Amino acid sequence: MNKEFTLLTEDQVFENKIGLIKKVSNKCAVTDFAILLGACIPGGLYVDYDHSLKGRIVWYYLSSVGGVRDCDVRVVTNFGDKATAVAGDRAGGVRPVLPLSAISDISLNGERLKKGIFKNFFSSKVEKDSKCLEIEYGEYPQYVVSTSMESELEQAYRSGTIRKTGKTYTTDSRKWNYNSSPFKAVEHEEYEYNGKKYIRAYYRNTDIFTLSNGKQYKEGDNVWIEVSPLKWYVDYDARIMLCKNLVVSGIRFCNDHSYDGNFKNTEMYKFLNTYFARDIEPSTIHQMQQKEEISELKESRKEIKKRENPYRLNFGQVSEEEIIRGSIESGVAVFLHGASSEGKSARVKQIDPDTVIIYLRNATPESLNGKSVYNAQKGEMIDIKPSWLKKLEAKCEAEPDKLHIVFFDEITNALPSIQGIAFNIVLDREVNGMWQLPENARIVAAGNEMKDSLAANQLAEPLFNRFAHVYIKTTTEGWLKWASEHNIHPAIYSYIAYKKGETLRSKYDGEKPNADPRKWEMASKMLYATGSPEMLRALVGEDITREFVEFCNQRVITLDDVINGNYSERDIQSLNTAERYATTMGLSQVDEENMEKVRNFVINLGAEFGAVFDSLWAHGDESRLELIAEVRLADLGGRKI
Repeated sequence: MNKEFTLLTEDQVFENKIGLIKKVSNKCAVTDFAILLGACIPGGLYVDYDHSLKGRIVWYYLSSVGGVRDCDVRVVTNFGDKATAVAGDRAGGVRPVLPLSAISDISLNGERLKKGIFKNFFSSKVEKDSKCLEIEYGEYPQYVVSTSMESELEQAYRSGTIRKTGKTYTTDSRKWNYNSSPFKAVEHEEYEYNGKKYIRAYYRNTDIFTLSNGKQYKEGDNVWIEVSPLKWYVDYDARIMLCKNLVVSGIRFCNDHSYDGNFKNTEMYKFLNTYFARDIEPSTIHQMQQKEEISELKESRKEIKKRENPYRLNFGQVSEEEIIRGSIESGVAVFLHGASSEGKSARVKQIDPDTVIIYLRNATPESLNGKSVYNAQKGEMIDIKPSWLKKLEAKCEAEPDKLHIVFFDEITNALPSIQGIAFNIVLDREVNGMWQLPENARIVAAGNEMKDSLAANQLAEPLFNRFAHVYIKTTTEGWLKWASEHNIHPAIYSYIAYKKGETLRSKYDGEKPNADPRKWEMASKMLYATGSPEMLRALVGEDITREFVEFCNQRVITLDDVINGNYSERDIQSLNTAERYATTMGLSQVDEENMEKVRNFVINLGAEFGAVFDSLWAHGDESRLELIAEVRLADLGGRKI
C-alpha cells in the first residue's frame, strides 16, 4: 500500500481544478493544534460551511514552485487566492494528501471501501447534493478541550492519575518565525483518561489567540488537546484523498533558497513521511494494556532483583576511567601505571583541568615538604609551605564544592627518599607533619613500570599498598575518540582508523624514532604547521611515514567537501573500495551538528561503510549511540518503543 504523503499542486487548485476543490472550495479551516504550533490566523475569515471558531482559515502550502524567485513556494491565501511564500516560512498550514491507492485498508462505517463505491458516488451523489465523500482515517491531536475538562485533566495530570499510552506525536520545536533554523524534533506524550486520548501541549505562538473553547491563550500556556479521528475528502477522478483541515503548522517547507520544485527533497516531505505518517496510526487500549502488563512485569522483576541483590550493587563492567573517577570521588588515592606515552596526565586533566602537578623525578625535599628559614628579627625558625600546597589550598578554598587533584607524576622515577616523603603525604594527608591537605583535595600518582623505563625504581611496598591501582594502555578506539575531540589532523586520524590501530605504536629500539600515541599528537602539530607528511619521519620513523604518504595520496572526499557540498556524483563513483574506506574514516571525525548530513553521504557509499561510520563516530559513547539510534529510526520511519 502506497502511503506516501504529499501536498496539493498549483495545477490541482487553480489552473485545472480537481472536482473536489470545485465542490468544497480551496479555503481550509485550521485546527487548534496547528494554531498552537504557529499558524497565522487573520481576523474574521472563515470557511463557507462553518463560521464558528473551528471554521477559521489559514494560508497553506502547495507543493509547486514559483513566484518572484525561482525558489519560492506556491501557497493558497486566506482568501483562496494564489500567492507565493519564502520556502523557509513556518507560519503556513499543512494539508496532507494521500494517493487513492492508500485507501485499501480504510473502512467507512465498518465496511471496507472499494474503488467502485467511489466511482458510483462521484457520478451520482455528488451531482445531486454537491457533497463529497468524507471518511475517517487515522487520528491526531486537533481541538482544545472545554475549560471544565481542561481543569479536570490538569488535576489528574498533577495527581498522577492520568496514564500515558506510550505513544508520542512529533512536531518542530522551533518557533514559527525561526526561518533560518532546520527542523528540530519535539515529542508530545499521549495520555488516556476515561476512554479518550489527549496530549498536553504548550502554546508557542507569539500572539494571543482564542482557541475553539473560547479561552484566550498566550505563549507558554499548557493546553490540553483531544486526539480525534482525522477527516478526509476523497476524489476518485484525481485519485487522491485530501485532509479536510489544516492539521499542523510550524514546519519549515525547506531552506529559504533551496526549493527547486522537487518536493521529495524538502523538510516538509520528510516531516510528513517520517513523523506524521507514523503518528496518525492510532494507539489502542489493547496496546496500553500490553504496556501496563510489561510495566508490571518489569516491577515484578525489580522485586526479584532486590532479593537476588540485597545490597543493591551494580555488577556491570567498568572502564579504567570510571575506576579513576570512583577512587577520586571516594577519597581513595589512585595510582596510574603505564608507559610514558599512554596519556596518564591527560586522563587526570580531563577530570580536573587545573590539577596541581608535582614532577617527583626532579623534586627535592624542600620543594615537596617545605622548608624552615631563620627569622633574624624574631630570632626563631619559620616554617614555609611548599608552593604546590599553597596553590592547592587556594584552589580548594575558592571552590569548596569541587574536588581538586594534586598529581604526583613520575613517582617511580623519584629517589627513595622522595618516595618516602610522598608516602607520608599519601598516608596521613599531611605535609611535613604539620599542614593538612584540604578536605576537598584528592591524591593521584603516576609512574612507569621498570620494564618501560631504565630510570624507574620499584615502589616501596607500604607506599604501593596505599593506592588503588589502574593499569592504562591506550586502545585504538579510545585514542580515536580523544583525537576527534582534540583537533588531531584529519589525515592522521583517518590513517590510524584505516590501519585499525596497527601503526598507533611501533617498537622502540633506542636507535630510530618509533610511533606511540604522544608522537602522533606531535606529528599532528607538525603536519598542521608544515603541511608536509615527509616531516613525520623524524617522529614516527621512515617506514610508517612512507606508508602514511601513500595513504595521503589516495583520492578521498574530505569532511569539508561533504559539509559544503564540494563533490559530484562522478567523484563518488570514481572511488575504489580502499578509497571509500579511507573517506569513511576521515568523515567519522564529524561533529554532532553535521553528523546526520555526513552519515547520509557515507551510506550512499555503501551499507558496509555506513556501519563502519556509526561504530567509529560513536566510539562507544552512550549519548552518541543514542543519536545514531534516533537517526536510524528516522531513516526507517519507525516508532519508538
